[in-house]
Amino acid sequence: MYPGVYAPRQHNLTLRDRTIGAWLWSGRRAVIAGVAASALHGAQWIDDDAAIEVVWCNTRPPRGLVARDEVLADDEVTRVSGLPVTTLARTAYDLGRHLPRGQAVARLDALLRATPFSTADVLLLARRYPGARGVRRLRAVLPVVDAGAASPRETWLRLLLIDAGFPTPSTQIPVQKDWRLIAMLDMGWEKYQVAAEYDGDQHRTDRRRYAHDQRRLRTLAQLGWLIIRVIAEDRSEEVIARVRNALLTRGWCSPKRAAARGVAGPPRGAPAATAHLRPR
Repeated sequence: MYPGVYAPRQHNLTLRDRTIGAWLWSGRRAVIAGVAASALHGAQWIDDDAAIEVVWCNTRPPRGLVARDEVLADDEVTRVSGLPVTTLARTAYDLGRHLPRGQAVARLDALLRATPFSTADVLLLARRYPGARGVRRLRAVLPVVDAGAASPRETWLRLLLIDAGFPTPSTQIPVQKDWRLIAMLDMGWEKYQVAAEYDGDQHRTDRRRYAHDQRRLRTLAQLGWLIIRVIAEDRSEEVIARVRNALLTRGWCSPKRAAARGVAGPPRGAPAATAHLRPR
């Protein structure tokens, strides 16, 4: 597995196996951090072959490991299943600093969904280490983190819409009919009854799921909802155009139109456009 750490030849190594192996490789001195730490805290959507990050002063780790020689205070380390791991706040702090924006938001969405952390605690760490690398990036991503993302693809779609200048969409919107819950919409704008949903492959391969979705869409249409369905093959600009057209038909006023009419201000919660996390 790693120098001095072995596993049976036929054994398919899981992320947890490799995390334990990384700790053993360090002589049981490293602290598990980053994405591997988020997995130990319950975050999902992490591949078994993801790089294992540790905080330890080894500058030449073997392949598959990332060693960071960083300061860790005693209150930034906890134990999960017997392993020394960065706390929730420190894990979020590291993810927000070390990853590109789109990946950082996706990982933080997953962590927050699994085990809620306090943004205030994360910002305390940013103040504790004001000169640390990536703190500015961390401060930029925290406001757009949302536990309502049910997959990295939903994070990608949400960031695409925010960066396009739309109002920040709500996530996991409940829709009821006759006091009965009929749908939880991925994201959208209740004021305009417009929603965007990311459809994974299961919608095409599971006939029962497909039939259920069709009935659900018909009911939502009867209740006045416009649903923009997005798949991996859709181009970003096409998705943006479809959402814009839907919102405009429901009375939304785009920033450009608002400016032309003398209406003040950009939409709330719309940060500057940056690179997006592409769906896989």
